[in-house]
Amino acid sequence: MAADHLHQSLIIMKFNQSELRQMANSARARALHGIRSANSGHVGIALGTADIITTLFAEHLRFNPTCPDWADRDRFVLSAGHGSALLYSTLQLAGYDVVGLSAFRKFGSLLAGHPEYGEVPGVETSTGPLGQGVANAVGMALAAKIKDSDAHIYCLCSDGDLMEGVAQEAVAFAGQYKLDNLTLLWDSNNISIDGVALTDIDMSGRMAAAGFDTFATDGHNPKQIAGTIARAKKSPRPAFIKCRTTIGFGASNAGTAAAHGLALSADELLELEEKLSSEAGEQLWKIVIETNTKLYCPLPPVAPKPARQLSPAAQNNLRLSMSTREASGKILARLVAQNSLLIGGSADLTSSVLTRPENMRDITSADYNGNYVHYGVREHAMAAIMNGLALSGFRPYGGTFLVFSDYMRAAMRLSALMKLPVIYVLSHDSVAVGEDGPTHQPVEHLAALRAIPNMNVFRPADAIETAAVWDMAIAETSRPSCIVLSRQKLSALDTTSIEDAKFGAYRVRDEKNAKVTIIATGSEVSLALDVAKTLEAKKVPAAVVSAPSLEKFRLQSSEYRRKILTGKVVAIEAGIATPWYEFADAIKSIDTFGRNGPGQKVYESFGFDAYKIAMEIIEYLK
Repeated sequence: MAADHLHQSLIIMKFNQSELRQMANSARARALHGIRSANSGHVGIALGTADIITTLFAEHLRFNPTCPDWADRDRFVLSAGHGSALLYSTLQLAGYDVVGLSAFRKFGSLLAGHPEYGEVPGVETSTGPLGQGVANAVGMALAAKIKDSDAHIYCLCSDGDLMEGVAQEAVAFAGQYKLDNLTLLWDSNNISIDGVALTDIDMSGRMAAAGFDTFATDGHNPKQIAGTIARAKKSPRPAFIKCRTTIGFGASNAGTAAAHGLALSADELLELEEKLSSEAGEQLWKIVIETNTKLYCPLPPVAPKPARQLSPAAQNNLRLSMSTREASGKILARLVAQNSLLIGGSADLTSSVLTRPENMRDITSADYNGNYVHYGVREHAMAAIMNGLALSGFRPYGGTFLVFSDYMRAAMRLSALMKLPVIYVLSHDSVAVGEDGPTHQPVEHLAALRAIPNMNVFRPADAIETAAVWDMAIAETSRPSCIVLSRQKLSALDTTSIEDAKFGAYRVRDEKNAKVTIIATGSEVSLALDVAKTLEAKKVPAAVVSAPSLEKFRLQSSEYRRKILTGKVVAIEAGIATPWYEFADAIKSIDTFGRNGPGQKVYESFGFDAYKIAMEIIEYLK
């Protein structure tokens, strides 16, 4: 088993043991008031971790409620987001403009049952889906290293957090990158909802094996907590502190699974709240506010510059036949050169997704002065770490195969929820992947990504449209983007347009008297054009619409949509039909898993052949 550092050393504390306990009780009392007012919430963590969070804020965390979100400063992430009542009460006491806890969990209130970024001052990230906050904190620590900042990132995690795979992916990454500005505080109470927590038998041993220095402390002893954090901060590696706590500390059901939620009577809640309320503790918190306001973030910081899009000159020479992943790589080289906040990366698929142009420099544990991250085979952690980078002011993008977006989905959803302009570069976009077989051939993934609110899903038809979708993704400030790319070469199309593509959908083959309009995305656009030519030969006038973004198209006026979608509308896409019922009268899709074989043969085996589709359309029009 790993040896936790238990030795004591002399530290100079700002507050004594008694004072910190009074301050922690003030935080507990306010949290209980919120839970009691809502008749809903998590009592156990509010009572059990107040000493840890209070000691951190009072003794170590450098913060200032007036600092902007992206400023270089210490950050505290509550990965165990079900402890939101305690976080809100602590932020209130620390001087943040947080509304009264009587609004906790009420309809229309900003004080949600789990913290939401952008809603409550001082909340660094949206947490609650366990493990995500740990990975976000790793991203924030990496961001501070890239900025050469002395900011320290603290994260309180629960037994549940450490059981989640995304947390372990992120922990392994933090160890590999030697993020010595990261301290994980483990609320080790050995209890989860179902009873005894099923964390690793030797969690400290796991963390040590991942490259962390491990420590242990009594989670209800402020002096020990303060001293342990002080030692952990001096570690040359990321630090992990096992804080031994009792869930529901001080309640009648303390130390049991029942203490996790709201199992106390209203009378006991009120009794505890009154017992823990401390006027002296409230006054001591005012000293914390005054100290931090004077010392940290005293000058107006310089805001990050908006990301720059491609210049018209940089868009030249793209009318060439190539895969859209190749086009994306060429475009990235130009974007990286003019965007210092653009941080790229891939989950061990750099050479396949083409996310690292030659003008990028690797970030390593020996040198953080770069702009490209090798995440290893850790797709989920990559997405969550990118959220942490975005929360720190960077514009991150990360690449993998479209089929592996399944691994990232929880973090991608949080990108959208938090309105973070993270960019996901997803190649190998259809059954045309071929020989890798059905496991690697995405069919439902476009629909699944389009189902996430506030998410852009771009699927360009050629290099010109690839430039357009990168422009749109870079221009976003409050919405993540998925750029979906082909492995196989696509024809250079004569009528694609960067400016028109930004409408989300536009005509690439016009026909005023169109009896049918074919709408398609990505590699199916050139197929749609061939279908239209075949129909023309059969005396059926057809228009073709390329739709690189259904989300952008949906934003256009009904007049515009009616203008380009005339006659019967037939959608063609090598994926499931679901997204197209909104726009089309008939759909050519793939609603089963893929098949093994060369890409073009697999593609054609599903009926993606110009002549066959044209004949099907003629039959449909009869």
